[in-house]
This record gives sequence, structure tokens and C-alpha cells, in this order.
Amino acid sequence: MNRAEKLEYWKEWLGRNEAALGDETRKMDEREALYRGEVREIAPLTPRDMKRNGTMRKASHIRNIIAENIESEVSAVIPQPKVTARRQSDEWRAKILEDMLRNELDRLPMETLNDMMERTVPIQGGAYWLVEWDDARRTRSAVGDVTVSILHPKQVVPQEGVFTSVEDMDAIALKLPQTRAYIRRTYGKDVDEGEEAPEARSLERDAEAAEEMVTQIVVYYRNVKGGVGKFSWVGDTVLEDLEDFEARRLRRCRQCGEALGPDTAVCPVCGSGKTEETEEEREELLAGFTTGNGTEIPGTRAFSDEAGLPVKRPTVLPYYKPDVFPVFLQKNVSLFGQLLGDSDVDKIADQQNTISRMETKIIDRFIKAGTRITLPDRADFRVDPEDGEKWYIGNAADASLIGVYQFSGDLSQEMQYLAGVYEEARQALGITDSFQGRRDATAQSGVAKQFAAQQSAGRLESKQVMKEAAYAELFKRIVMLKVAYADEPRPIVAEDDRGQAKYEEFNRYDFYEQDENGNWHCILDEDRFLFSCDASAPLTNNREQLWQEARSMFQMGAFGDPRDTDTQILLWSKLELLHYPGAGDTKEYLEKRKQEQMQVDPGE
Repeated sequence: MNRAEKLEYWKEWLGRNEAALGDETRKMDEREALYRGEVREIAPLTPRDMKRNGTMRKASHIRNIIAENIESEVSAVIPQPKVTARRQSDEWRAKILEDMLRNELDRLPMETLNDMMERTVPIQGGAYWLVEWDDARRTRSAVGDVTVSILHPKQVVPQEGVFTSVEDMDAIALKLPQTRAYIRRTYGKDVDEGEEAPEARSLERDAEAAEEMVTQIVVYYRNVKGGVGKFSWVGDTVLEDLEDFEARRLRRCRQCGEALGPDTAVCPVCGSGKTEETEEEREELLAGFTTGNGTEIPGTRAFSDEAGLPVKRPTVLPYYKPDVFPVFLQKNVSLFGQLLGDSDVDKIADQQNTISRMETKIIDRFIKAGTRITLPDRADFRVDPEDGEKWYIGNAADASLIGVYQFSGDLSQEMQYLAGVYEEARQALGITDSFQGRRDATAQSGVAKQFAAQQSAGRLESKQVMKEAAYAELFKRIVMLKVAYADEPRPIVAEDDRGQAKYEEFNRYDFYEQDENGNWHCILDEDRFLFSCDASAPLTNNREQLWQEARSMFQMGAFGDPRDTDTQILLWSKLELLHYPGAGDTKEYLEKRKQEQMQVDPGE
């Protein structure tokens, strides 16, 4: 197919799979509106619970229990990487990967991304990560780097009928809001189309198109070889058509085939100015390299040809290719037959509606409460304001009609029912007072409160498992891209056993080995590393708790006699490793004092 035919094909595919979503996009908007407390209409609780004109009542006051419960689940903890080598010979590589991933978590805006995912995932039941390699990110010593972003489910059109994972799909489409200047700068094309899908950048279904915005459609698909292709367009303008977009591409001279740099205009060999972009499966290593474990990867070497003449041949290495979609899903809670997980908003939407109705009823009763005065129904009834508001009553019968009544508005039943509905919502999500940090009257002791919090955490553990599974996949994707495209060594910083900074390098050539036939291959193709999250990371990140543990063990004598100088030095050495303020100075003072004592009494 030519480009025009491909454009029509993928437009038809997009329309068909968008139609298969049905009302799902509308539901997404409703969930976001409920979370923000913008839904004022109250669904009737009984058949007659409507206004006299047949319309739904509107809440004048909203207690947003949806936002309250979802916010109580938000965790700012970013899971830390754990890489396990399946072979003992790969342990040094696993250590390098862990250190590199920790550096990447610091470099990338993970705090912002995690904060947004912590809300989008429970609201919608899931959200997508987009992990790409961006060649435009360049420094003086390196070309390209990993970029990580997130996608709202409204921006993703999955393949109809596939509910297991993105990797099981034949294709998946993204609707990305971009500026016209970005399209011109990135693809060198001017687009005149208006913004086709403004709802992709807004939580409003009827969002208005912006003047300088367009909607870029990106489709990732499986090609005939099982790799990943990419087709992208805006309106009727094709931006990218890459049958194998993860393949290495190189600018070469069209006349002699010489490899050219990105800024080279004229071939230095033949002087031709005509170039072409070619897909490369292998690279020629001209200079040798020594891996981190001492393995030599030779560069150009001298050989003898069939005639016995000396020739030079470079070492040939195959380029590693990830062959995975750059998009993957983080679920809230898995459900069979559903791509996105279970939404917390959907679980407690009925309770939110009931609470809004009850709050409206309570407010109405409060407003109507107060003092009421009854008076005779007489036209000549007269009040004289000149002297203490005298009332002139004609007879005793009329005087008996005057009365004062107090309407206090008994709300005990309504408040009790309101509390019950609120507890229903929390129980549906597995949230307790202890988990929310509220006063828990059912747990009297500290141990009981801890147990109640653990029970709640157990019910919410599935969500944490899904989060850690998504981060483990994120770590794996970052490693794949680094090994595939990071040609230059990348500096990384780690910590040694004493907590001191240790400077290393990540080099993709460390992940190449030679087989028994003398051919080089990338070991990532053999799936020799397991990626997961470090379960001890939350504790190691809590320095105050670790300081307290060290002091407690010191007082109990775990380090030795607390009165002994050596024991005190050991304590402050441990605190120095845990970055306790001033621990190094205190340890140095104790060491000097010990030396002075030894000089005074050499027999010690």
C-alpha cells in the first residue's frame, strides 16, 4: 500500500475501534466530574423523588466522599528497582542496571508522574505509561535519552476484543494534543487542520478546539516480522510511516554507501551530496572495548583472505531491538474481560449520590427550622408600634389563636443514615479510620490500631501489587531502550558499603557476549534478568526510622557496652552511613579522644 492507502486504512481502523468503545469515553468524563465534585444532579432515590416539573433535583452542598476516599489511598512512594540476575556471572551487570535505574528515577520527573497516576488509576481503573527514546535530547557527550510520560485512557484507542494486555494487541492508537509549531519543528511539515479531538487534552467532553493545537494520531502496530511499526498523521497529512520504527537508522551516501553524521551534508569519501536513510541490523565496531568484567570485544583486526593477502575486518555486533509497544497499562484492580481495571469511582458512585441527596434534605430542614407565629385571620387586626408593639385584640376567642411554635428540625435519623452510607463507601474500598489517620473508636490500643491498619492494607494490597508490576515493567523498558540506543557510555553514581559516592558507567557493550561459534549477541534477548521492586526501599528511604532503630539497638547493647568508646564510634559510624546530620564530626571527635586516651595510658 502507498501512503494514501495506508492513511485511509488506519483512519478506518481508528473509527471502528473508537466505535467499539461505546459509552466508555462518556463514563470517563463522568468519573472525573464526580471526583471533582462537579455533578450536582441527584438521581432519584425513589420513583417520586423528583421535582414537580419532572426534572432531577440539584444538590446545593456536596460532601465529596469520592475524592476523600481516593485521596486517602494516594501514596507518594516511588517504587525502587530491583534487578535479579539468573546467572551468577551476570550479577555485576544486575548491579549496574539497578544503579542506572535509580539514576534515571532521579533524572525523570517521576514525582509528578507518580502523583498523577495515583489519582488517574483509581478514578478510571487504569492509565497508560509511554516510554520512548528521544534522539532530540542531546548533550556534548551523548545523543538521545529515555523519556517517560503518562496517557489518560481517553487518549488511547485499544484494539477491540483484546482485554489481556497491550502486548497482545495487533495495534493500538494514541490521540496526542500537539502544537502546530511542534509538528513543524519535529516533522518539518505545516498542517492547516484544526484540532480534531480537543477532548484528548481536556476532561470536558465538549471542550472547544484551540487555535494553535492539532490532534496527532499515532498508531503502533505489529509488522509482518513481529516487530513494531509506526504510522502517524494529522488530518490528511502523514507525518511518519515506519514499517520497523525500532530499527536502527543511519544516513549513508547514496553513491558510495559511506556512513554520515547527522550534520554531514557532503560525503567526505566521494564528495556526493545525495544521502539516504537505511535500516541497519548490525554495527561494525572499529575500536575495541573492555567490558566491566574484563571481557575484550575486539575492534578492527587483521586477517588473511583466500589468497593470503592481509585484510582488516571490524567486529560485527547485531543491534538489539526491543520489539515491544512503547505503551503499557497500569491497572487499579484486574477484572476478567475488561482491559482497564475496576474503578473506585464506579464502586461508590451510588453512595455519593445518596449522600448528596441526604445533605440536600438536611439543609432544607435546617432552613425551614425556626419560629412560627399564628395570628387571627382578621382584616382589622392592628399593631401599635409607638408603645412596645401593642396588639389590639377584639375578643378572647381571637386572642386564643395567637401562638408561637418552635421548629427545631430533628436530624438524628438523617445523620445516622448519612454515617451508614459513608461507611458503606469506605467498606467497598477497604478503607478504615486507622488507614485514613482518623480517630478509630473501635481500636483501643496501639496494637489494635496497627492491626486494623494492616487489615485495611491487606484489602488494598492488590492495588499496590498492580503499581509495583507497572513499575517493574517501566524498569524493564528503560533498560531495553538504553541497551538498544545509548551508543555512548553514560555516567552513573551509586553508593559503596560505607555510603560514599561511587562513580561508574553504563555501557551497552557490557551486555554483549560471544557464543561458541565466535558470534556476538546481546544477552537481553535471552531474558537473563528479572525486574521487580525493592520491598525494603520504603524502609531504607525512611531515615528517621532507621536512626531511631540504630539508637534503640545501641541502648540495648547490641553494639556492645554503651559506655565504651569503641561502641560509641560504631554507633556514629552507622549513623554516618544513614546520613545523620553531624554524625561524621561526632565520630571523628570520638576517634581523636580515643587516641588521646591511648597516648595517656598506652597499656589500654
